[in-house]
Amino acid sequence: MKENQFVLGVIVANHFGVLTRVSGLFSRRGFNIDSLNVGETEDPRFSRMTIIVRGDEYVKTQVVHQLEKLHDVKRVELLEQNKTVLREHMLIKINTKGGDKNDIINVINVYRAKIVDYSADSITVEVMGEPSKLDAFIEFSRPYGILEICRAGALAMKRG
Repeated sequence: MKENQFVLGVIVANHFGVLTRVSGLFSRRGFNIDSLNVGETEDPRFSRMTIIVRGDEYVKTQVVHQLEKLHDVKRVELLEQNKTVLREHMLIKINTKGGDKNDIINVINVYRAKIVDYSADSITVEVMGEPSKLDAFIEFSRPYGILEICRAGALAMKRG
């Protein structure tokens, strides 16, 4: 994670309008969301939001307090970096015109990534892991030419 980032695990009611109210809270307070992922939990009445935000201790405290005030928010948890499993998912399309596809494929294997589409001009790769792993794969791909990136928000949960 980047400096001053923190991760929130938020359990919310699973119905329409909740995402708007949560994101509106951030907007009204002038806080930026670096990453947001929302999905249904093991109980279909609730969704889990993983929110990554950047800010100092004041921002962190304010975000938690303001989220806890929302009616649809059932639980807010600050997830400590060393006690959290954090993963992201990315699709990246790499230009293969004029490049050595074998070099690219070897690195794909090193990153334990997966080729999901292969054409004469490009390779689309699925990469999963910690954000730093995805960042490193992006940097590897730059010299070949990145045609497109689709990066999902982080998923996080406490260890144990």
